[in-house]
Amino acid sequence: MIQIETYLRQAIRDAVYQGSRKPFVWGGLRGYEQLQAIAQGLEQAQAPHPDSAYLWLLKDRVDFVLAKNRTVAEDLKKAHQILCQVATCLRYPPTSVLEPQVPLTNLVSSQQVAQEMDRLIQQIQLSGRVQRAQIRLLGALRKRWKLYGSELLYCYEISGLPQDNLKLESLFGRFRCHQRRISGRKSTRELLDFGQAQLLFTATSFQELLDQIQLIPLPTYQKHRMRLATAELPKQFIRRLHRDSQKTIQALVSRHTVRAQALAHNTPFILSRQ
Repeated sequence: MIQIETYLRQAIRDAVYQGSRKPFVWGGLRGYEQLQAIAQGLEQAQAPHPDSAYLWLLKDRVDFVLAKNRTVAEDLKKAHQILCQVATCLRYPPTSVLEPQVPLTNLVSSQQVAQEMDRLIQQIQLSGRVQRAQIRLLGALRKRWKLYGSELLYCYEISGLPQDNLKLESLFGRFRCHQRRISGRKSTRELLDFGQAQLLFTATSFQELLDQIQLIPLPTYQKHRMRLATAELPKQFIRRLHRDSQKTIQALVSRHTVRAQALAHNTPFILSRQ
């Protein structure tokens, strides 16, 4: 039961500090929506049961935070809708989490994209005291489009040129992690010089690699494999939480309820990894 409550607190902390480097994705808005899913999941807790008192205290705090930030979240959501319109004009790749997604089969020219962006900026009209995020976003969009708009449209004229460099940064990020794991050093400055040459490596033979693997005793391998699986549980929980927050929290609360009932009847309970 303590582990379940720990996961719930971890889900709440993750919602507060959630962020993303992907274009047109805002961590604050996603964190607020994750808190909403947590609040809906905590409603399943049994109110009169003493073992569910902690869950109801969590729910009260989550509801307080949601109510306090509802106006800001609505402003942020409308600002994010403006970003989605910008993404539609730019025909951002369908691999993004944006909705609606624009297929890349429709070839457009940079001139057409520029005209649509100018039309969108002129159509957006904001007025009000609680539209700070929208006003600041629109001001930044107008300024940067005026200064750098023409330099952002080469990808529509050059075939195969991506609209961002996220995949390239992700590739070199994996290289840095592998370099730290293999060498044991924190610094990865060497990758700045010859990182592009470390894409692939080859072994002398598969038989030699198999012989080295078979030297490890099976109990030792199973022991370290179990330790690795246990260490990966928090990361797996966060991935499930980001994929479907409401379903993940509902599963945790259901397990908490089953655990409370098992304790009340003195019956054994096995905590699964899901």
